[in-house]
Amino acid sequence: MKNTVLILDFGSQYTQLIARRVRELKVFSQIEPFHIGLEKIKEISPGAIILSGGPSSVYGRKAPKISREILDMGIPILGICYGLQMIAFLSNMKVEPSGDREYGLANLEITGESELLAGIKNKTRVWMSHGDKITQYPEDFTVTGKTENTEIGVIESHNRKTYGVQFHPEVYHTEEGKSILSNFLFRIACLDADWNMENFVKSTIDRLREQLGSERIILGLSGGVDSTVLALVLKKAVGDQLIPVFIDNGLLRQNEYNDLMHRFKHNLGLNVVGIDASEIFLSKLKNVRSPEKKRKIIGRTFIDVFASAEQKFGKVKYFAQGTLYPDVIESVSVKGPSATIKSHHNVGGLPEKMDWQIVEPFRELFKDEVREVGREIGLEEDFIMRHPFPGPGLAVRILGSITAEKVKKLQQADAILIEELHNFNIYNSVWQAFVVLLPVKSVGVMGDLRTYENAAVIRMVESVDGMTADWYPASPEFLKKVANRIVNEVKGINRVTYDLTSKPPGTIEWE
Repeated sequence: MKNTVLILDFGSQYTQLIARRVRELKVFSQIEPFHIGLEKIKEISPGAIILSGGPSSVYGRKAPKISREILDMGIPILGICYGLQMIAFLSNMKVEPSGDREYGLANLEITGESELLAGIKNKTRVWMSHGDKITQYPEDFTVTGKTENTEIGVIESHNRKTYGVQFHPEVYHTEEGKSILSNFLFRIACLDADWNMENFVKSTIDRLREQLGSERIILGLSGGVDSTVLALVLKKAVGDQLIPVFIDNGLLRQNEYNDLMHRFKHNLGLNVVGIDASEIFLSKLKNVRSPEKKRKIIGRTFIDVFASAEQKFGKVKYFAQGTLYPDVIESVSVKGPSATIKSHHNVGGLPEKMDWQIVEPFRELFKDEVREVGREIGLEEDFIMRHPFPGPGLAVRILGSITAEKVKKLQQADAILIEELHNFNIYNSVWQAFVVLLPVKSVGVMGDLRTYENAAVIRMVESVDGMTADWYPASPEFLKKVANRIVNEVKGINRVTYDLTSKPPGTIEWE
């Protein structure tokens, strides 16, 4: 698609941020591993290509590399950090180890007339993270920016339609990073700002009607924003052909199953089929401690329960899921041999024995974009702003093995936290908040008695899209209130701590 930006990923922790920033500028972006090859790129037919950063050196023996022919396709290209060095390597420039590794903020001095830096103030702050630098470049390239430690910080070749920056314009620390990306997309690549949720909803409904025809489709409702918004989109597209199924896996929030069943039917007009499979899930998770095993068992069990439910409706051809782009990115290795971060219970396809075709209309969306879709189709704002809840539920918030008793403890503690978030009027200021039950016991004193009970952790984060997150600076008054209530009201928890870890290096969930 002419108006698509293709991002080739070399393993940078910031690659997803590049995609987000491009979409914020209302241009569709798509991430692919660096090794997809020329034919796939031609098939995508992007209007521009961005080469991400990465942890390697271009001269490393196992360094990820792309074909020189990609630079000759006539498509505007922007290289970021390692992406810039890859352009240099393929263009016979000289790349050498830097004497002073540059990491952190630097001031960018604009040294020449520049399309990429048009309108950018001189000495603007940029975020550097590199150990190599370019020391020689061909005549048809121009150096238009430098920092104190990097003489060649920005290069441009209008003839080649090739541009590169040694810093990271996609991160918030780079003051005018969004403007630099905007210059590349609109001044250089001449793309149109036509990516918006109104167009997405219309095209998705049309595409679903064409794809599904008169066939029925099962939707796995989780109670979260993603699958709920998808249910309403599918309802608009195919009406009564939709069969929404909500499974109680025994790992939902306190009273969530009954509350949501009522809301689905009476507030949203969905003809939901409810299935209580809590005993099945808990029995299969007995004595399972590994986070990956938990997720995979839960994923397989969901499919088994959905398959048994099909017997009630007769043969169904399609199965819909509210899978999002971050789920796909974290579950599928983007950088070829790199490690998968974690499995997601709704990513990876169905077993071969299942004769269903998966429908995932939101597979290319980030969480905040799904919320915009919800607003576009009229979903209530308090539902749209519900915090993300993991598909495996409380299973990944109970570290170690899972029992009904532990689930009950965590449900009670979680309910207290959510209630106080509303009482302090900060629920919508937090991206996600939850309690983690640790497989650790500590000594305490309750009245005149000594206790030896579980410790719990409060986790609250701020984020835009879930790809990166900072811990939320909750007030001491709030934390004191929540901790006191949990210790006093939840039998079996006698200590509460607060998690101060950002993402990266941590993930939002503990498992």
